[in-house]
Amino acid sequence: VQVPLDEIEIDENMHFVKEPIEIVERDVKKLKRRRIPLVKVRWNSRQGAEYTWELEDQFRKKYPHLFTEPVPSSSVAT
Repeated sequence: VQVPLDEIEIDENMHFVKEPIEIVERDVKKLKRRRIPLVKVRWNSRQGAEYTWELEDQFRKKYPHLFTEPVPSSSVAT
């Protein structure tokens, strides 16, 4: 896997900084009395493609620029 140098970010301690690249999927976790919106995020990682599920509201606050395009929804998770 090759990562373009302009996509690599290093902090003041010379550690690789992972940044989200895109939101690839949305889902809603259903609990008894609550629904929790989630987003599946693709990160720039030195090891290749890395995906994690994140809480949508917290992720939207930190990375609002990733919510400009429509993202497919999966079926409701239980």
